[in-house]
Amino acid sequence: MQRFFTILLLLASFTASAQKWTNYTEKNSGLIGNNILAVTADHRGNLWVGSTQGLNKFKDGQWTDYADFNEKLKNQFVNCLVVEGNTLWIGTDDYGVIEFNGNRWFEHAEETHRLNMKYIRDIAVDHVGVKWIGVTLSGFVQYDGVNWNKYTATDSELLSDFILCVVIDNRDRKWIGTNDGLCVFDGRRWLSYTTKNSKIPHNIVLSLAIDKDNVKWIGTLEGLCRFDGETWTIFNTDNCPIPGNQINDLAFDREGHLWMATDGGVAVFDCDGQWDTFRAGDQLPRCMFQNVTIDRTGNIWFGTDDKGLWCLSGYQMKRMEALAAAEEEGSEGDLEGKGSQGAASTSQTDNTHQPKGDASAAAEERIKLTPNLEEGYLTITMNSPQAEVTFINSKGEKVRTVPKYQAGSHINISKMKKGTYTVRVKTASGTRSVKFTLK
Repeated sequence: MQRFFTILLLLASFTASAQKWTNYTEKNSGLIGNNILAVTADHRGNLWVGSTQGLNKFKDGQWTDYADFNEKLKNQFVNCLVVEGNTLWIGTDDYGVIEFNGNRWFEHAEETHRLNMKYIRDIAVDHVGVKWIGVTLSGFVQYDGVNWNKYTATDSELLSDFILCVVIDNRDRKWIGTNDGLCVFDGRRWLSYTTKNSKIPHNIVLSLAIDKDNVKWIGTLEGLCRFDGETWTIFNTDNCPIPGNQINDLAFDREGHLWMATDGGVAVFDCDGQWDTFRAGDQLPRCMFQNVTIDRTGNIWFGTDDKGLWCLSGYQMKRMEALAAAEEEGSEGDLEGKGSQGAASTSQTDNTHQPKGDASAAAEERIKLTPNLEEGYLTITMNSPQAEVTFINSKGEKVRTVPKYQAGSHINISKMKKGTYTVRVKTASGTRSVKFTLK
């Protein structure tokens, strides 16, 4: 066992040294504006950054201010950025949609005026290249390269003209987040999801993302939800380690992990129970994290409301390393079963709640789950005398909490449903999570 923990600690130390946060601001770089409204990356290695002061490009350590090439971008709110091939689509406050192909600028002044397309909030491109444009206070606009068409709450079943986000699924349906709920449009028919007819936690839908299985991930003002077309699963600060309930932006990385920018920091979720979080005021400054994107090398970029741009490089989820170490050593890990039917997998997954400046205590904290299925209970061995123990099911739902668990005492599990649980143990030293399968 001692060798196992040595390996695990070495891996954790290696990860900590490889992982790096870098902050770019107006003072220490060529960034224009510390209030970052949009971030995206293209296939050529360019990072595009929109702020309240205009448009930047960052590549190979060099910053470019695009107000030097288009004066309309000077001190202009750049609210969204979308890359389509070699074209960058730029959503602005005052000039609507602007196209830039690297050499020429294409502005749509007539359409911006006719369709009242100021205050562009989001742009999505469908599978045949049609642009779908969300406009704050002015509805939903379709542009096929020649023709423009507009949908509003007055002349369609759109819930609200206040559009906040747009994504397109693999069936070419448009998912539209508004301040009055979530809309789905297939080109002919509309569907709507609100707190009245669904389990969506709030009608203000701030962000949307779709995974490889066409499952929708919906960021709201009151938490994140997963919707597979039938079942709604809610994630919030009550049932998981998410750092804030206001989910401002979502993005998937190459491994299929979901990254999120929130009002309380940033987080990553493997969509199967494993979380890692970076909290504002702890690893990161106290501010609003407004957007997230992943570049072609795997760096994760976050924009804030007043602290500039943050880049996380060299990140790897700790759980994967911990499991690899356990398998290599062939040890018992952190869960021991008694009886003929119990047993499970285990991994220490979350140390994000440790008090600032108490990293050594959290590193020394160890928990071990010992289920006795014949007797119908489990015990937890740990360094701390007392903990708050929470059972979270595979859907991310908090199903049980023992607020003042005493180390070594019994927890009755005889009436719990069979399945896989994340057991979150929160002590004064920090928080650890262990997977437990009840068969």
